[in-house]
Amino acid sequence: MKAAPFAYHAPATKAEALDMLAGLDDARVLAGGQSLLPMMNLRLAGPTHLIDLNGVPELAGISRAGDALVIGTMTRQRAAERAALVHEACPLLAEAMEHVGFQQTRNRGTVGGSIAHMDPTAEIPVAASALDAMLTVESAAGARQFPIGELAEGYLMTQIAPDEMLTRVALRLWPKGHGHAFEEVTRRGESFCVVCVAALATLDASGAFSRLAIAIGGLAEAPVRLSGIEADLVGARADQDAFRAAGAAAGALAADEAPFAPPAYKRHLAGVLTERALARAAGRARRAAA
Repeated sequence: MKAAPFAYHAPATKAEALDMLAGLDDARVLAGGQSLLPMMNLRLAGPTHLIDLNGVPELAGISRAGDALVIGTMTRQRAAERAALVHEACPLLAEAMEHVGFQQTRNRGTVGGSIAHMDPTAEIPVAASALDAMLTVESAAGARQFPIGELAEGYLMTQIAPDEMLTRVALRLWPKGHGHAFEEVTRRGESFCVVCVAALATLDASGAFSRLAIAIGGLAEAPVRLSGIEADLVGARADQDAFRAAGAAAGALAADEAPFAPPAYKRHLAGVLTERALARAAGRARRAAA
């Protein structure tokens, strides 16, 4: 199938793009196009106006600002995957990127586009959730910020207004010596994940958790943080009992129905992958401290 007719717009600046969003009815912005264009071709989306952001270089880039890694919405996924700054300061994101689709799709797909699309099986939003991402959206009237946990309002639905676009993602960086891990199960190869888990951990001198974060994707319309078990395990020794406790908490979460993955299977995967991810993250933290 082919997309329904639409008017194409190619702004050269962010301000120009925001003015178009403010003045055009039924407009969508085009970032990497890895999700929007297939939806348009299948007639699942049919905007009257398409605003192509690929000619707006100011929307791309990776930098460090204090304790945050700041990524422009148009930064290619492959660029983030290969960036030395990402590997050094935010290795969880680099590891998660390796699981995103195929290299060819990562060459075009953008970091911000994946988050704004908010596919429940997408890896980048899960890593961003574990990293307590703060999102910046802008319109011609101004900018506002909110945490990634407030983004989703339903399946493939977000609080980004029709005249707004995501412009920046700020990931909270963890201290040197922390451990990280990203685990997922897919139906085949590099296809969409069934369930994925991102974990971060730091240990104190006695080998107990001093801080941890666990985010799970694929269970619901948005990533789920295990905030309760994170708090419970602080001060507990990072051993198999702790890993099992995290897995049990993940396995008790509610899960959506999917044609190829019933809720019970998703809960099973959430438990197994959480236990595995936390064990790997703790192991990395332990080796870093040795």
